[in-house]
Amino acid sequence: MTDRRWQKINSVLADRQPDLTVLAESLHKPRNFSAIVRTCDAVGINELHAVPGEEGMAIHWKTSQGAEKWVKVHSHENLSTACHSLKDRGFQLVAAHLSQEAADYRDLDYTQPTALVVGTELFGVSRQALDLSDRQVTIPMKGMTQSLNVSVACAIVLYEAMRQREASGMYGERRISEDLHETQRFEWAQPAVAEFCRQRNLDYPELDEEGNVVGTFPRR
Repeated sequence: MTDRRWQKINSVLADRQPDLTVLAESLHKPRNFSAIVRTCDAVGINELHAVPGEEGMAIHWKTSQGAEKWVKVHSHENLSTACHSLKDRGFQLVAAHLSQEAADYRDLDYTQPTALVVGTELFGVSRQALDLSDRQVTIPMKGMTQSLNVSVACAIVLYEAMRQREASGMYGERRISEDLHETQRFEWAQPAVAEFCRQRNLDYPELDEEGNVVGTFPRR
């Protein structure tokens, strides 16, 4: 464990936002989903929610650049379950959708617990998702086309959320729970040891101040 990597791990975990996420509804193209995962990591989102399409849920590594190692992806059986689960946790559901009810994406308060709902590449957010959402937002367009690629639109809204949260001082101090912080820090710092422990149902050992395992540990 190098000092630079250890400091990076601690810095990234200090910026994780437990109350900002994305709910991706039935995306068909792995590259789009992978790009969304990568953007989530970039803005400090710790977990992403998805309702898989008919072809399942795949990640295109060259697009994600391995971001799936740092962002937990939760797969839900159906849209209703996903939406109600997030609402029960206090999230406002914000659908990225072009409609008369949609507000300019910059006018929303993203410092509140927020789940951005994005839909399929061809049809956008479904009627069911719109009915379950609390708000709708749109990105102003000056050209002939009416919409952006779903991963691009997602990135634009999430970076507005990050801008607002940075201005409110929501980055730089740990906001995820202590237990989750310690678990993820160990898994990121010592992935091979973490896998060894999971396979044998063992508790993770302690780490010293430099991110190294304290004491000896049995080999595979």
